[in-house]
Amino acid sequence: MREMLLTLLIGVIAGIIDVLPMIKMKLDKYSVSSAFVHYIIAPFIIFNTELFGMAWWLKGGIISLLLAVPTMILVAKDDKKSVVPMIIMSIILGTLVGVSGFFML
Repeated sequence: MREMLLTLLIGVIAGIIDVLPMIKMKLDKYSVSSAFVHYIIAPFIIFNTELFGMAWWLKGGIISLLLAVPTMILVAKDDKKSVVPMIIMSIILGTLVGVSGFFML
């Protein structure tokens, strides 16, 4: 139970970090909600997946990026400039999620 709550807490913190700039830019509520939910779910997948013996610190960024690819494809249809920041945030926040999970769980 403790692990599940810590995982959820890590996801909420990562989600807030990701959506604050989006709220500042006044993006629509669906984009903000999608990003927040992405980071609520991502830690559960990151912490419970093994990737071919990959280093623990690299796993979070890779998985977060892979989870964001479908959303990036949809966003690229209307706004190609937003894809690069999405890639950067996915890698950075995913890595931070993975590192925090390694040390906290």
